[in-house]
Amino acid sequence: MKIAFYAPLKSPDHPVPSGDRLMARMLVEALRAAGHEVSVASALRSFMADDDEAQFEAIRQAAVDETRRLRALWLSQTPPDAWFCYHPYYKAPDLIGPQLAAEFAIPYLTAEASYSLRRNQGTRTQAQRHVLSAIEQAAVNICLTERDRRGLVEAAPACRHAMLAPFIDTSRYASTGDGDVEACRFVTVAMMRSGDKMASYHMLARSLSLALDRPWTLTVIGDGPCRHDVHDAFSALPAERLVWLGERDPRDIPAVLAESTLYLWPGCGEAYGLAYLEAQAAGLPVIAQRTAGVPEVVRDGETGLLTPEGDIAAYADAIRRMIDQPATRRQFGENARRFAHDERSFPAAARRLDAIFAQFLGDAK
Repeated sequence: MKIAFYAPLKSPDHPVPSGDRLMARMLVEALRAAGHEVSVASALRSFMADDDEAQFEAIRQAAVDETRRLRALWLSQTPPDAWFCYHPYYKAPDLIGPQLAAEFAIPYLTAEASYSLRRNQGTRTQAQRHVLSAIEQAAVNICLTERDRRGLVEAAPACRHAMLAPFIDTSRYASTGDGDVEACRFVTVAMMRSGDKMASYHMLARSLSLALDRPWTLTVIGDGPCRHDVHDAFSALPAERLVWLGERDPRDIPAVLAESTLYLWPGCGEAYGLAYLEAQAAGLPVIAQRTAGVPEVVRDGETGLLTPEGDIAAYADAIRRMIDQPATRRQFGENARRFAHDERSFPAAARRLDAIFAQFLGDAK
């Protein structure tokens, strides 16, 4: 199929890295791995950080102009066979695809669409109306987590939906080493910004302070506007226990993971966290919280340990347990590598997308 791909929050070509951009890129590559011709239809961002009517109107007008441009382009050339929208939600609705898909009689598809009744306030109500309409129009809404699926069904009981587990490009980790499982070299990879990321950094620092009677070091990869706040959060810990690498090229991260033995990140508010899959692909067990979509990417008691949300003592206990049980770390690491490479790779995602398209698109495929 010839697929027009659109990510209203952040285009796959956006210069600023994030988990959202990464997942958009992963979807494009998985669709291509499944044999489809994929092009980014538009780079227009419909993201609205605030509930601002003037901002929404400006974005809506920009979407009208972009729709007009794409309509003219498709009339002069062959239109795509489908429109694929990644992550429409109340802050970034798709204001282009549903109209064009209807006009050109092509299937409209979403991935990781989300709808929340509690967001129906102010201008967000208009945005949510667009999201709900798109969900109802979609030939299929591809859900990456069970939590998202439940939310869609609650908002639109008759909507068509299918599950696709989060995935990554595991080939980057095929040649990583096994590290020294007897050592306790922890690693985390996360942007340093306010909100959930900062909450996770605070929780991690407090948990590690409860495990100072054990031998360990922590390597931190990441940077951002809250760099000084993150360093302050860890200031009570011995400086020799911490290695700050700052922002690194994504191509360098597999080598750092290969030198580590355990991946730590509490994951406050994580939708799911592709970094967890990257760590597991490198053969690292994970310690995270049992929250949001994290259980979709970490198997508790098999590829890592998941602790109750907000329970710092439990998180610290999990760290101490993994330090004290190198054989468990080794087994979890082997399980983690097998899980990521066998079940959460491009080939696995491509096979699942094929099955979804065959089920919901029929002759359109």
